[in-house]
Amino acid sequence: MTEIQRYVAFSADPDGGNPAGVVLDASGLGDEAMLAIAAEVGYSETAFVTGRPAGAYRVRYFSPLTEVPFCGHATVATAVALGPGDHLFVTNAGEVPVSVTAGVATLTSVPPSVTDLAEPDLAALLEALRFKPADLDTALPPRVAYAGAHHPVIAVAGRERLAALDYDVPALTELMTARGWITIQLVFRAGDTEFDVRNPFPVGGVYEDPATGAAAAAFGGYLRALGLTGDDATLHLRQGDDLGRPSRITVRLVAGEPGVRVSGAAVPIEE
Repeated sequence: MTEIQRYVAFSADPDGGNPAGVVLDASGLGDEAMLAIAAEVGYSETAFVTGRPAGAYRVRYFSPLTEVPFCGHATVATAVALGPGDHLFVTNAGEVPVSVTAGVATLTSVPPSVTDLAEPDLAALLEALRFKPADLDTALPPRVAYAGAHHPVIAVAGRERLAALDYDVPALTELMTARGWITIQLVFRAGDTEFDVRNPFPVGGVYEDPATGAAAAAFGGYLRALGLTGDDATLHLRQGDDLGRPSRITVRLVAGEPGVRVSGAAVPIEE
């Protein structure tokens, strides 16, 4: 019988954060079985440790509808489930080192990248989100950011626009599927180093993620690449408040380090 653990990540409160399933021994499971388990668990992602190559853990991530190359909150949850110390995860996106201390995990993403968001794609994305060009913050231009998975970054000029999120699910799902986007990183800059974010995730069968570590890493890479923050900076992301599941994500950029560090707490969900 497969043991499925349940954690919330990016919160020390089981009623906050983003729930993740964790299977520490999935060596005997095939793709269909892992997808079925993820669908049954019903969280935005479940992480499966499918093997243990020398000094590392082979980890795969499934949403209720599909496999994703990398998932930050399920990585945090899995690392905390493994216990204190340094761990190396081998994911579909590459190697991701994770350290755990006192119930807080810090992952270091694969090297991020940022690409332009084509004008037709931006227009289609805004239409699906029911956003207007006037809603956008011109200081944070639209781009597609990557740190293990692709996430368009769309910044709004007012916090109330995030609170009023109500998107066209079929249209956004079709666009994201066609472009290979995992979530949409919707951002409001609340201060020099503070951001409120929301992440639609319809391609995974979830309307919205309460916390998205992969998108947080990609966003850190975006800010650095566009010169919108220093090469050495600590950023604080608030997510999940609009869903009643407050999540707190710390993003650390270290000068000379290609990857982006993402930190957060994780605690088990009691049955």
